[in-house]
Amino acid sequence: MKNLSLIALFFVFILGCSAPGKVEAPKTYAEAPDPSADTLTDWSVVKPGLHATIGSIDNRYNKSLIPDLEPKTTWNGFAWRNEVISAQLVLWNNEPAGIVECQFSDFKSADGKTLPAEIAQARFVRYVLTDEFGPGCGYRKPEDFIALTRADVLDPLPAFEMEGQSTRPVWLTFDVPADATPGTYTSTLKVKLDGKKHSKFTFKLEVGDRILPEPSEWKFHLDLWQNPYAVARVHNVELWSAEHWALLKPLMKMLADAGQKVITATLNNRPWGGQTEDAFGSMIAWNKQADGSWTYDYTIFDQWVQFMLDLGIDKQISCYSMVPWGNELYYFDVASGEEVKMVAKAGTKEFEEVWTPFLKDFLNHLEQKGWKEIACMAMDERSPAEMSATMKLLKEQAPELGVGFADNHHNYKKFPDQLTDLSIAFGAEIEPEIRQYRKDQGHISTWYVCCSDVFPNVFTFSEPAEAVFIGWYTLAADFDGFLRWAYNSWVKDPLIDSRFRTWPAGDTYIVYPDARSSIRFERLREGIQDAEKIRLLREEFQNNSSAESQDKLRQLNELLSRCNVTARPADFNELMKDGKETLESLSK
Repeated sequence: MKNLSLIALFFVFILGCSAPGKVEAPKTYAEAPDPSADTLTDWSVVKPGLHATIGSIDNRYNKSLIPDLEPKTTWNGFAWRNEVISAQLVLWNNEPAGIVECQFSDFKSADGKTLPAEIAQARFVRYVLTDEFGPGCGYRKPEDFIALTRADVLDPLPAFEMEGQSTRPVWLTFDVPADATPGTYTSTLKVKLDGKKHSKFTFKLEVGDRILPEPSEWKFHLDLWQNPYAVARVHNVELWSAEHWALLKPLMKMLADAGQKVITATLNNRPWGGQTEDAFGSMIAWNKQADGSWTYDYTIFDQWVQFMLDLGIDKQISCYSMVPWGNELYYFDVASGEEVKMVAKAGTKEFEEVWTPFLKDFLNHLEQKGWKEIACMAMDERSPAEMSATMKLLKEQAPELGVGFADNHHNYKKFPDQLTDLSIAFGAEIEPEIRQYRKDQGHISTWYVCCSDVFPNVFTFSEPAEAVFIGWYTLAADFDGFLRWAYNSWVKDPLIDSRFRTWPAGDTYIVYPDARSSIRFERLREGIQDAEKIRLLREEFQNNSSAESQDKLRQLNELLSRCNVTARPADFNELMKDGKETLESLSK
């Protein structure tokens, strides 16, 4: 029996092992077919085998088209220390080519310095269904718009199986350590096909002597609204369970690493109605007792805020909303044992009666937690009448609290001291004297885009460089940062189809499930890094009266003046190219 057991174990071992050198096909999801594939493309002109070259990060390469690229095997990049920069490799083939892997060697300088290969990451770019801008905001039927696929999802797979007659980009990022020794480093990227060497590329990374601060220390005020409820639904886990928190951590860490400053918290159910696939729930339980008094359970609110603080997102807590869309509020009636929905319009008796006790209790709770100084009562695009009534009540009952507001009605002029965080729509302006007053008071002034803005934006069909421009425009127009309403308000099947029943595709989210990044998100972070570099360089040049520094300051200011536009410049591509080249030159 002992010998039989050994023989059985031997066969189990043999059956459980792959054949030598065999590469297993990676397990992943299937993309949607391209609904607008170019059937006239003659893939037969492509020579047999896998083709690979270095492309541009400004292009979304079409899956069903043969890329029009010249062979290029060498890439040169420049980065500050503690900066993340990107490149893009493009693969294509006529017949199914096999399984592709990308492997970097260590980065080595001529004088023997080394940066580990792990500073580089290769992620396969996946395709998602998208549409077009059309009229922008408003309900839409899929059949009324062009449908196509666009390269956007960055999938950190170890390998990818190349299907026939297809193009597959690979997004490459280089995360330069803060303690890297300045110099030029060279690495080799080996592309393997079915476990065997196929081709190699040379990557030369020049590391400058300047250091970019940690994202938590960036001055750029980034405010992308988070939706933890979407994460529970898409991953089919219980809300606020251990599994839910585990899924949230890498997703929100990715946001923190992009310099996010604001925690999105909800005070009551459905602050934005049911406009997204996942209506936000309340992080605070409201209980009306039999005697008419109120009690509040802050358990989830506290857990969520502390969770985000621990990730380094600690500058502001935006609490939505005293003026929810539809003016609906929800609470649990202890006497009846049922949830009650009430309508409490700003300025009414019901509004004051329901919010006055809450504000007093909430203020006391924030004081106990040590969060009062960073808490904001936040509202989104509310009317002048609603805002006036709400601000009046806040001034009476909780004057210590800051107020955040995405303003599309020019309400801000009425509340110069209460609006500590003001965001205005792209193209709108804050009067110079009001802007300066806000700066003097330490108030935040940002701008935002949404479904109504064809440019600049981060739809799944937007030009990648538009996301970079967001950072440049922020400084050019003298704003403190940028707001966008949706970090991860995912649609039904976000990895496959980014379209939504309202608004252009991709409007509701910029990252994907399982903490997958996107071309849009990587380029947005790049633009924010650029903004930080511009800020630091400008401060340096302003503080140096030498002719050389003043000339550099002039170059920087002239470049920024070209970015202070409210529509897509005719020379947009040239503008961004000039901007990146000038910033690199001034950094050396």
